[in-house]
Amino acid sequence: MFRAYPTSPVCGIVPAMSESSFPAKLVDKFGRHVDYIRLSVTDRCDFRCVYCMTEDMSFVPRREILSLEELYQIAAAFTELGVKKIRLTGGEPLVRTDVMTLIQNLGALPGLRELLLTTNGSQLTTYAEPLKRAGVNRINISIDSLQADRFQRISRVGRLDKVLAGIDAVVAQGFDRIRLNSVVMMGYNEDEVLALTDYALDRNVDIAFIEEMPLGEASDHAREDTTCSNAWVRAQIERKYQLVDSPTRTAGPSRYSQVAGYRSRIGFISPVTHNFCEDCNRVRITVEGRLLLCLGNEHSVDLRAILRDGSKDKGDLKRALVASMEIKPERHHFYDRDHAQPVRLMNMTGG
Repeated sequence: MFRAYPTSPVCGIVPAMSESSFPAKLVDKFGRHVDYIRLSVTDRCDFRCVYCMTEDMSFVPRREILSLEELYQIAAAFTELGVKKIRLTGGEPLVRTDVMTLIQNLGALPGLRELLLTTNGSQLTTYAEPLKRAGVNRINISIDSLQADRFQRISRVGRLDKVLAGIDAVVAQGFDRIRLNSVVMMGYNEDEVLALTDYALDRNVDIAFIEEMPLGEASDHAREDTTCSNAWVRAQIERKYQLVDSPTRTAGPSRYSQVAGYRSRIGFISPVTHNFCEDCNRVRITVEGRLLLCLGNEHSVDLRAILRDGSKDKGDLKRALVASMEIKPERHHFYDRDHAQPVRLMNMTGG
């Protein structure tokens, strides 16, 4: 599933170094400071969204999935190398058994400034309060339609009422920031851009519109036919609202606009029409322990092999992380026919 690059495993690239000589931050060969990781805790999900999974999915065998302790070891090593922000992803992270144990431990990591979660919202009526207590600062919730039948068509099995109740639950908890994520697809939900915007503004939460990413092959549509540019999405919103580009930047790829008269921000994540790689500060860890250096490329390092090798220790893990910066690509090449495209679906990538 993942291509093996000549530079992987990378443990041998960096000379042996003592604990005191590790760098204070991770910097790639293009001078970008990596201080943000997306940590996938599961490839499983209780939804089957059409842009994320095929209808008939197969999942990673459980013996190949990192344990909660292994996930924690990776997170701890990254924070010791200057990572300040961790986002938990999946699949749906809240379907992982005992995931709150991991979240509580991550929330106590020295040096970590932000602990975030991306979720489909289905479990939030149960987990909103424990997540806040464990130290989660911000939550992103996927919602692609406000019509129950259409929501089920996109998610295949999801229930809109559960997600809406979950959103209300996190709003009541007063997280630092709550953001809704909507993938807009022609022929599915493009006529709901304003309705979704209204919904976010009414609840004083942010919303980000995301261009459909060409990761893997969708089973019920051709992505070229459904991808909707954020320039078009923004034009729909500006029919009703005045948007003012915001200088505020988060650690992620969103470009934000402020809505005049509202606290909420509108974000645009445009991997297809706008290459946001020049200031990329993030990497992903898949649930099977692959360190992915780029969303749209297969450059990767096998961290599981290090974790499960009894002759290796935390120093070896940190050396591998430092060395991996040498193979982080400059950019992705979505829809560039001269470059091979990833075959992994989004649930395998980590949201």
